[in-house]
Amino acid sequence: MSEPSILTQMNPDNVNHPKHYESGKFECIDVMEEAIGTEDVKGFCLCNAFKYIYRCCKKNTSPLEDVKKAVWYLNKFIEISERTGTEE
Repeated sequence: MSEPSILTQMNPDNVNHPKHYESGKFECIDVMEEAIGTEDVKGFCLCNAFKYIYRCCKKNTSPLEDVKKAVWYLNKFIEISERTGTEE
């Protein structure tokens, strides 16, 4: 795994790789999948997407960041489903 670029370090990505969800070289969601299992993490992804959409117009002046976070969780759900063969 490569080190983050200087640009990434200067402009953290609050949608795809928030610093508060990283611990060393592992991201929280990857550790969750190992600890609690694939199906539970898929459910977590769907619930988080719902949460971000539900509150997107209430939290900030623009809903864009929360909508992007919801999309990230939906994409993670798809990625996990396709990787594990659990598309159903």
